[in-house]
Amino acid sequence: MIVTDDRVARFVADGLGFNLCPPYSCVGLERDGKIISGVLFNCFEGASVHVTAYGHRWTPSIMKAIGRYVYQQLGCERMTLTTESRWVAFLACKLGGQVEGRLRSQFGKGRDGIIVGILRDEYKYGIKSITSAAGRHSAPTLSRNRPVENAKSS
Repeated sequence: MIVTDDRVARFVADGLGFNLCPPYSCVGLERDGKIISGVLFNCFEGASVHVTAYGHRWTPSIMKAIGRYVYQQLGCERMTLTTESRWVAFLACKLGGQVEGRLRSQFGKGRDGIIVGILRDEYKYGIKSITSAAGRHSAPTLSRNRPVENAKSS
């Protein structure tokens, strides 16, 4: 099940071995009452948002939830993912991303971060902008303690 509560932020922070400071939003995948993968969204800058990811079992449901949040709800043109995991970077590239660089010792001494940029038009799940007549973005929202699947679709 897709979840958006504070357990996701704790899971990502614990997995990476450092604290993450608000403000942020998060989306995670829960199995048998435990978070098994999660992403944290911060550094929202209009056309761009930063994503920090940790975990495994990146299912289509979480990938769609990520795309809906970034490209529909926030209206971004890109997301930038920083991860220590080559596997997560590989998956991000399979979703349409491109490796754009490396941040030396991003996650601690000798633990480099891999930077992957994923543009809206290249995202493999085909998330398109949904705009109302007034030009505002309209999409299912991620709110605390409410699964994304239960969000009302536009």
